[in-house]
Amino acid sequence: MPSPDYIASLREDIVFSDTLCGHTLTFHSTWGLFSPRGVDGGTRLLLDHAHVEETDDCLDLGCGYGPIGLTLARRAPKGRTCLVDKDFVAVDYSARNARVNGIANAEAFLSNGFSALEGRRFNVIASNLPAKVGKELLYLYLYDAFEHMHPGGRLYVVTITGLRRFIERGFKEVFGNYDKLKQGREYTVALAVR
Repeated sequence: MPSPDYIASLREDIVFSDTLCGHTLTFHSTWGLFSPRGVDGGTRLLLDHAHVEETDDCLDLGCGYGPIGLTLARRAPKGRTCLVDKDFVAVDYSARNARVNGIANAEAFLSNGFSALEGRRFNVIASNLPAKVGKELLYLYLYDAFEHMHPGGRLYVVTITGLRRFIERGFKEVFGNYDKLKQGREYTVALAVR
């Protein structure tokens, strides 16, 4: 049986720093959030291939503890970045990580997909799409992303490589275009433009 000290240590925040797109950020995380001990390879690949202007308004869909959204906010300091997740623990950690890193142009809030984003439009939407949510929800995300983008807006997603054909079909159906930016053994980064 684990010791009480070990159990107490599991309740403490996991804290680490990482450099993403030239910006060093400190993250607080916890067990139960995706990739709690470090930024995963898919997120890193997505950020390396997402083009962001300094004035872009950005959205991190399914933010977790915030590595994508906070990096976008740093890269677009004259824009506003929203970080949304359906998990209140993730939203709490994203908001805390924005404060820890002094990022004032980012806000994190609870949203089931795009449900809390009524009337908001974005230049960039980025997401590390989870493979297990099902194709129905992925289609909803694509259609809702289209509706929440400015003309010329860019949707960047990273998925496990096994979903790349589905994403290609979905992007072409919803946006009329698809650009595979990077395909690796594990992950594929794709772009659609409104």
